[in-house]
Amino acid sequence: MNGIIPRSKAKGTDICGANGYYYIIRSDLGCYMQIRSIDRGSEISIWSLHPACQNGDHYIGSRDGYINIIKGNSYRRVKNLTTDIGAEVHSLPPNCRGGDHYVLNIEYFYIIFQEKGTYRRTENMNEDSDGVEYNVDPDCRNGLYYWGNSHNSFFLKPVSEWGYEFSGIDFRNDKRTGVYSVHPDVLNFLPGGLAVTKGPAFGIWENIKTITNDSNTPVTWQTKINKKVGYNKEKMSQITHNWKISSSVTAESGDLAKLITKAQFSFSAEYGGSHVRTDNESWNEATEEEEQLTFELKPNESVYLWQYKLGLGHEPVLFCRDSKITDDPNPPTEVPLPLKQS
Repeated sequence: MNGIIPRSKAKGTDICGANGYYYIIRSDLGCYMQIRSIDRGSEISIWSLHPACQNGDHYIGSRDGYINIIKGNSYRRVKNLTTDIGAEVHSLPPNCRGGDHYVLNIEYFYIIFQEKGTYRRTENMNEDSDGVEYNVDPDCRNGLYYWGNSHNSFFLKPVSEWGYEFSGIDFRNDKRTGVYSVHPDVLNFLPGGLAVTKGPAFGIWENIKTITNDSNTPVTWQTKINKKVGYNKEKMSQITHNWKISSSVTAESGDLAKLITKAQFSFSAEYGGSHVRTDNESWNEATEEEEQLTFELKPNESVYLWQYKLGLGHEPVLFCRDSKITDDPNPPTEVPLPLKQS
């Protein structure tokens, strides 16, 4: 289980730097995180992502404070990802197209081609001025995300025994510089990150009641059962406690922790998800619901009442509406939720 989904497999997700901050874009959530330090988790705020700025192939900062959004063979320059202010659209020169990652630091844009093991350095993506290609240091080729700021370039390394870390890249001298841990608040916002901080998703049938007819005659049984339905809002809201969330995000998206959790369940098991859709489940705060049941029991027969729930790590998170009555003491094996379409 890898946890964090690479940028290449998460359309509209990326990390870039501009104006003294880093920006983590989640188009699937319709918002982005602005943060001063990825290792310290300082000055975190969440802002809505303008529709015109969503679903980019790549997001790159610039020296003049603009953010560049690449889609196909062109890119959009904006001053603000929430308002789309100052938007301009330019074509990418042929040599600057098709990169796996794009990085900016104070001097150049760097376009990384991971399969080739090379990068292209250019002063201007619009003109490909002074464009040259070099080999990427082997230690820097397998990053999940690449980003830069005015002075440095970085990449997020695949998970190791030390968890998720990122390193600096010195393109000029072709080497890796420094290693830093990713702050848990950043992990929680990245796709797949809840599997790292909370544990991978699980789905189980829980036995909520067992009824047995101990007599030698058939009986008609009437009973009321109480089951919890909804999601563990109090527990999951803890992931956003350190975030300053813009009112535009809550107005458009509602409970952000809910959206992040719902997305985590939809991811494949490779990235700590259950690969299921939960749109039709109740995502209100969990409450007890009462249900009246009537059924026939044969002599010395037992029936078992089951409810399906999803969780992360060891914590139940979503108590589903689906329930089942069986005569088998072993839990059902089928998953009652629809699979997420890839």
